Amino acid sequence: MDTKIGTINKVDLERMVLDRSAEPTYLPLSLLEDITDCFSDDQQIGSGGFSIVYKGMVGGKMVAVKKLSQTMHENKFHKEVECITKAKHKNIVRFLGYCSDTQGRIEDYEGKFVMADVRNWLLCFEYVPNGSLIEYITDPSRGLEWRERYQIIKGICEGLLHLHEKRILHLDLKPSNILIDIHMVPKIADFGLSRCLDKDQTRDFTSNICGSLGYMAPEFFIGQVTFASDIYSLGIIIMEILTGEKGYQEEQDANMA
Repeated sequence: MDTKIGTINKVDLERMVLDRSAEPTYLPLSLLEDITDCFSDDQQIGSGGFSIVYKGMVGGKMVAVKKLSQTMHENKFHKEVECITKAKHKNIVRFLGYCSDTQGRIEDYEGKFVMADVRNWLLCFEYVPNGSLIEYITDPSRGLEWRERYQIIKGICEGLLHLHEKRILHLDLKPSNILIDIHMVPKIADFGLSRCLDKDQTRDFTSNICGSLGYMAPEFFIGQVTFASDIYSLGIIIMEILTGEKGYQEEQDANMA
């Protein structure tokens, strides 16, 4: 992971937001602090088990800055950056850049001054203004028109196909991780559990069972993940879009990440 000090400024980032062909790049911590008002509570727009998401202002444009927990393993951050750098599709939230910054600070620990490393792991994405899919799932008699539901399902399928063609397993596909833009286009987001497979690899194994109950394929519980694991989650989401009802018991709705 490249951790050199970046030279990109706010004007450069604004150009990147406008130029959809621009490649993701290293973003200095000072820039991300500047655009989020030093990660002000007023700029916070979301949070999860391992991160807080802030709104950033870049000229007349907005971006989303995801600040990851310092307790998260560094390898997990590297995997997320690897996956989202490869994923470029209209139905996947656009990745603009990352920051990996470690600074030594003097701290008082049990009456002694010690040097502690303060790590900052951040990811910067396009801002998707219409919230997540979970806000649009309603019963068939109200809410979205059937054509809109079809287009959302089609977009999610196309985004997931792109990921699988790039040998990427998402592994946490659920309505809250699918963002909706102003044109009602769905964008797959949150690659915190994602994995990149090698060319001839069709599955992976894990001893750390993480994910969202109700959307996790059965094989996940024995530590095996495959492309079919994402397809299982997709099927649950499609049923929810069509019926407006969850396909599992409400008490199971708990995140294990």
